[in-house]
Amino acid sequence: MAPTGKPTLAVVGATGAVGAVMLQILSQRADVWGEIRLIASPRSAGRKLAVRGAEVEVTALGEDAFAGVDVAMFDVPDEVAAEWAPLAAARGAVVVDNSGAFRTDPDVPLVVPEVNAHAVRNRPRGIVAGPGCTTLAMIVALGALHAEFGLRELVVSSYQAVSGAGRAGVETLRSQLSLVAGTELGTKPGDVRRAVGDDTGPFPEPVVLNVVPWAGSLREDGWSSQEMQVRDEARKVLGLPRLPIAVTCVRVPVITGHSLTVHARFQGEVSVDGAREILATAPGVVLCDDPAAGEFPTPADVVGTDPAWVGRVRRALDDPTALEFFVCGDNLRKGSALNTAQIAELVAAEITGEASTRA
Repeated sequence: MAPTGKPTLAVVGATGAVGAVMLQILSQRADVWGEIRLIASPRSAGRKLAVRGAEVEVTALGEDAFAGVDVAMFDVPDEVAAEWAPLAAARGAVVVDNSGAFRTDPDVPLVVPEVNAHAVRNRPRGIVAGPGCTTLAMIVALGALHAEFGLRELVVSSYQAVSGAGRAGVETLRSQLSLVAGTELGTKPGDVRRAVGDDTGPFPEPVVLNVVPWAGSLREDGWSSQEMQVRDEARKVLGLPRLPIAVTCVRVPVITGHSLTVHARFQGEVSVDGAREILATAPGVVLCDDPAAGEFPTPADVVGTDPAWVGRVRRALDDPTALEFFVCGDNLRKGSALNTAQIAELVAAEITGEASTRA
């Protein structure tokens, strides 16, 4: 605990794309932290980054970096988190991990504060995980509807921004845009592919002037790893381990902002008015749903914002127990950094409360 009586926070991966957004979020939200320690790979050590109006020097990742840390937020690749998160926990920090390393671990809660904040207290390994950015784009809205209606089946298709594949994804789309700008490409079979060439970056096909029905790596029976990830994460967050879920992940030429179409079946008959009322009052959700006026969420409108934006709310034509809707969210904010920060704040409140009780 810092001398201020507030917990000491470490941000691991502070120099990455999500880390940069995290520092912005920490500077914008309520100040619940004492010292904020920035940690990154040794090659980034010594850099200075701004957080809460101060310049903070980056420390190299190592066991000593976690001395005196109460909460450590990890925004690093899976393999780095798998190695270092348990070490940070062993040094006494509560780890809030944004990678995929621990999401399926039964001893690690998977938390979305608007949906299952209570789960954060049960952490046998000293680690709390957050879902991936695709799940986070829809789960806050879906959780609010489930709490009222009782979810029994889910079919979703994602339209994922290239930033979900990291900086390489963004650079690939921008490079491909420069190749096709001002041309008439996209009118003949293969013309975009020929213009782009074989260097399609982290994607199996050109993403410019195109959509790519694939995200992740190959799993059994033709499913992709990200499709299985959304299925597993939604089940765990909602506490529905046998919920039938079908997912199709699609990459689209958008820089930031994941979108999903959702077909959700519930335990009984649902009404659009009831669903809209729930969504309009749910924490972390904004209802934007007036198609007659051309009002519905799009990634270009929600980028840089925190909520899940929901529109096109309809009851299924052939099933009075099912709703259809479209949802967008910024995959770098709520989809990554913000959810991690919110979990860390829950832990901070717990630590501060325990310290007050002891005092």
